[in-house]
Amino acid sequence: MPISKEALWLASEQELIDLLNTGMFTAKPKTVRFYAPGFMYYKTSYYCSSQLHFPTVSVTGTSCALDCKHCGGKVLETMQPAETPEKLLAVAAKIKRLGSLGCLISGGCLPDGSVPLAQFLPAIEKIKRKLGLTVLVHTGIIDSETAVALKNAGVDAALIDIIGFDETVKKVYNLNVTINDYALSLNALQEAGLKFVPHVIVGLHDGKLKGELEALNIISSVKPSALVIISFMPIPGTVMAKVKPPQPADIAKVAAIARLIFPRTPLALGCVRSKGKTRAETDILALKAGVDAIAFPSEEAIRYAEAEGYEFGFSSCCCAQIQADANFRSLSK
Repeated sequence: MPISKEALWLASEQELIDLLNTGMFTAKPKTVRFYAPGFMYYKTSYYCSSQLHFPTVSVTGTSCALDCKHCGGKVLETMQPAETPEKLLAVAAKIKRLGSLGCLISGGCLPDGSVPLAQFLPAIEKIKRKLGLTVLVHTGIIDSETAVALKNAGVDAALIDIIGFDETVKKVYNLNVTINDYALSLNALQEAGLKFVPHVIVGLHDGKLKGELEALNIISSVKPSALVIISFMPIPGTVMAKVKPPQPADIAKVAAIARLIFPRTPLALGCVRSKGKTRAETDILALKAGVDAIAFPSEEAIRYAEAEGYEFGFSSCCCAQIQADANFRSLSK
């Protein structure tokens, strides 16, 4: 039974669950990629991650000018610091020696919402040309000149969070831009010929759905290489530490709408989502919503995929690498 994105957005939780259970969003044959990059320890009876593989590196250390209410710089503390081009090259050389496949280059933002990447571009080019590592880059708000420079440096893909509600940008990010600036950033990435993977954050506005459909509509104006759905996750010590995260059905709803809008675009459930008792439910609903990949999947979700006859396997790369998927290998029985 066909359904519009607007009707799906307005569907009740039970209506959504009933739709997901029909299997209408799930591709045939069923295939899913599971990702477990090295920036977080992960172990199940199926797979164990290695901290040597695909770390995340911050070019600003723990510094960020925005002091976003949901993060407060806490996420940066989990990354390897590399505040100068020389340090970035040293980190890259070290992880190459240790057998890493690549890294995600990230960092805090400047007051305009951009990640300060310009001075690191020659180093990134050396990492690609001399070390042959896969390099993904978080860009934040980006202009055409920087997008072209990233393309020329050989970056494999750019990752960018897309917000669909102006009030969320100001209230949570403390950022004086509009959703049109995110649309312009996507256009810059596409015009540069750079592969790019937009991320949609479910529940960033006080844990509630607000703007996610518009974020997907903004992304639909371009042709992303892949799409990642993540969700607000309360972090201790931040302003939003006590805000209730979105429900599993909310996350699945956004994933299902993304599947409707982007039927042939690789779709992943990303690493940023709440842990605990709701994680397994989120993961299984996401599979029913048609995602092609899950980062750090719950063991229950892996067992579900196995029982449902999915072809599946694991990669130590970032899930955004589904846009290339060079390191996928099937482990299903």
